[in-house]
Amino acid sequence: MQTAANVLVGLVALFHVYVMVLEMFLWERKPGRELSGFDADMARATAPLAANQGLYNGFLAAGLIWGLIAADPTGHRVQIFFLICVVVAGVYGGATANRRILSVQALPGAVTLAAVLAAG
Repeated sequence: MQTAANVLVGLVALFHVYVMVLEMFLWERKPGRELSGFDADMARATAPLAANQGLYNGFLAAGLIWGLIAADPTGHRVQIFFLICVVVAGVYGGATANRRILSVQALPGAVTLAAVLAAG
């Protein structure tokens, strides 16, 4: 169970690295505009906000990676903390920005949190 939990944590971390890159560096290019649905003018106007969001996604990824490489009990506790942050951010984003965030961030975070807790 521990291996499965670690794989899930790694996948959630990779997702947040991907979103960080999209929001911080590709927001005004095709991949970022496809994610947001914004035209070029709106993407340009919202780029600073997207970069800020991307930075937070990078922090989530960094915390999850830290949790994977730190020795227990610290690593386990760090994973739990950052997965809770992922779920809370996903629920908030789903409620305030786009309901799709519930299924792409909050749900995988919650499933991964359950796996980490079960692996103990």
